[in-house]
Amino acid sequence: MKKIGLLAAGGIAAIVLISNLGSLIGLAISLILLYLVLKQFLKADSTFKKIAWGVLGFIILLSAAGNIPALVGLVGAAVLYLVYKKWNETRSFNIKEDNDPFDSFEKQWAELKKY
Repeated sequence: MKKIGLLAAGGIAAIVLISNLGSLIGLAISLILLYLVLKQFLKADSTFKKIAWGVLGFIILLSAAGNIPALVGLVGAAVLYLVYKKWNETRSFNIKEDNDPFDSFEKQWAELKKY
């Protein structure tokens, strides 16, 4: 039953991711361009160049803001990753190891109590 729920959640997350793929690509391109404009803005010497790079950066920032639905796609990708991790998860049982330091502590404490 758990696998059916994971399959349903993974399918919905995949559909959300695919439907927002265009806005994800647009957001990535806008952020890369914004980073490049910021680097040029910081290197600019004159006030005119700083104003020009600032205006261009503002336009690109508005373009990136137009791709806000990409955040829904990113959430879909995260859910898809979590479903993948849960699907391939192996069950582990708590097996008590012989190297537990507290076992020897209990033995030594019992020996000290005898005296």
